[in-house]
Amino acid sequence: MNFDLSEDQRTIKSTAREFLAARYPLAEVRRLALEEERGFTDAQWDEMVSLGWPELAVPEEQGGQGLGTVEQAVIAEELGFACAPTPLQSTWAAARLLAAAGEGGRLADGKRGTVAQVDEGSTALSSLTDFDVRFEDGRLHGSKVAVPDAASADVLVVTAAGSRHVLVEASADGLSIEPVDALDPTRRLCTVRLDGVPGTELSSDDWGRAWLAIAVITAAESVGVAQRAMEMAVAYAKDRKQFERPIGTYQAVSHACAQMLLETGGARSAVLWAAWALDHDPDAAPLAASVAKAYASDAGRRVPASALQVHGGIGFTWEHDLHFLLKRGQANARMYGDARWHRDRVAEAVL
Repeated sequence: MNFDLSEDQRTIKSTAREFLAARYPLAEVRRLALEEERGFTDAQWDEMVSLGWPELAVPEEQGGQGLGTVEQAVIAEELGFACAPTPLQSTWAAARLLAAAGEGGRLADGKRGTVAQVDEGSTALSSLTDFDVRFEDGRLHGSKVAVPDAASADVLVVTAAGSRHVLVEASADGLSIEPVDALDPTRRLCTVRLDGVPGTELSSDDWGRAWLAIAVITAAESVGVAQRAMEMAVAYAKDRKQFERPIGTYQAVSHACAQMLLETGGARSAVLWAAWALDHDPDAAPLAASVAKAYASDAGRRVPASALQVHGGIGFTWEHDLHFLLKRGQANARMYGDARWHRDRVAEAVL
């Protein structure tokens, strides 16, 4: 059995790598994170729209590209490798839910979306299943926190009590969006307050698959974060000398780099398996997706942390770019279910 990417998928990967490397060198990532109010520019977003990335996995009959989860995961990994500050990931999440409801066309013409999932005051476990926001008489009441890129979104998909999904226009009356400080400066988070906001309830028999796909795409981005951090650590270990020898020749450093390679490679394999299962083996998809998100969540935060140790004192400074990867990995680990939550799902499936 061939587990490699197809020729088309390799082309997508190389195109994404070249595009993102040109548009998001780490100096530009730093500038966007610190200077741009929304964290991105219209020109950067328009280029992604011209590539067809926002509607990549939206079915063709809904106006999208109709590609699979593997293709989306390939690009997501490159987004993580570049640590790109972009609302593409949040738009993908909204697009998955909208497409499941047959409404993928809502994000046509370069519109941006996001998903408001986590209720104010919720715990790590309840944030994914138990929602306090109410949808009554066509209106939403409550608050959502840690909503990515809400301030720049055109539409929001809001989760409500009873596992309901409600579409809200960003211009709706009663909707309040407040930017908040976030661990990851390359991704803007907001608190969304819903004071009788009018919305349209979405209906689907396939919410589960959509949420699994969102988790897998987030895991794929964490793989890219780990890959970039590992490469930075290896390059530094070859260049930095101590006692007239590259520090990479010392076992304490070389073993750390080997462990980074093991975790990054393992996470990539798990993510590609899950992405393939979502497209071709729906029975295996829930288990595969939770394995991928749990493994990649750990790799996405542990590998940059280990890379920081390899860099020594300079790695702890604000001036070094490694902290952007460290924070992106930490933030991704907590989105759409952390490693512990998904390991519980694996245990339930296996036992």
